[in-house]
Amino acid sequence: MKQRNESAGGRTRKIVVALGGNAISSGDGSGDIASQFAQSRVTAKYIGDLLAGGHHLLLVHGNGPQVGMVLRRVELSRHEVYPIDLGLCVADTQAGMGYMICQCVRNEMLKRGSHARACTIITTVMVDREDEAFKKPTKPIGQFYKQEDIQDRIDNEGWQVVHVPNKGVRRVVPSPKPQKIHELELIHQMFDEGRIVVCCGGGGIPVVETDDGLREGVEAVIDKDLTASLLAIGTDADTLAILTDVDQVCLNYGKPDEKPLDVLTVSQAREYLAEGEFPAGSMGPKIQACIDYVEGSNCRNAEALITSIKGCTDALAGRTGTRIVQD
Repeated sequence: MKQRNESAGGRTRKIVVALGGNAISSGDGSGDIASQFAQSRVTAKYIGDLLAGGHHLLLVHGNGPQVGMVLRRVELSRHEVYPIDLGLCVADTQAGMGYMICQCVRNEMLKRGSHARACTIITTVMVDREDEAFKKPTKPIGQFYKQEDIQDRIDNEGWQVVHVPNKGVRRVVPSPKPQKIHELELIHQMFDEGRIVVCCGGGGIPVVETDDGLREGVEAVIDKDLTASLLAIGTDADTLAILTDVDQVCLNYGKPDEKPLDVLTVSQAREYLAEGEFPAGSMGPKIQACIDYVEGSNCRNAEALITSIKGCTDALAGRTGTRIVQD
């Protein structure tokens, strides 16, 4: 296994930062706007440390809990106001969460004597309408229901659901692989200028192209880490930092023989993934995103990091985190 690069934190980097749900939702169960702002201010401190180190940042965030709440509002009000589709749910949360993150980052930097500004770009991402995910939806969204309460939507709106013991049924939607970020040129330009950009929130708003080149939304969600990987490749970022709730990736996670990993080559990561070491519902997509980025990047020193948000600065310096590097 390769050794840590202790000097890795000594250079200015162009970093795509993929923020996990804990960056906005504190996990205390409330999830209201006040608590989301409070957690965003904590996150902004760590983002501020990266900016103070001279790094250029693109910020991508998850939106699962927030989309769930939007859908809940839709359900509660569907007999009073018109419902909105899943694409608009993602767009709404991109804008609202982007506003929140940008405000908190701006205020944090102002406290540090910097007039750095952050902006949000509402981002659409093309997916393939022939993606296998459309044939077998697996991504759960929204609340739990009683079967009889949503049978009409199953029959007439094509909803697909999964049964969860002791909880009820829950809607599932496709999660196709991202193919192209439509606003990439603008994002790339702003990244090169050193601007702080929040984009591709929730993995992006999924759209497909018709035979005549027109775009239309689809009822799906995209994994935000896979989109962050695509973004990092397309903007010539030299680092993809996936920030989650653990300091390092571990083998045998949660077991007595748990083993933290400092460095993984692409081949090692792919082997562990194939062996089922990293589950599809948790670490698996993050590992796959790192593999995709390191293999697809044109940057000679491209590397991906998986760590906690509080450990990101130390991870860049090689003191914690898990690095995924070329063979």
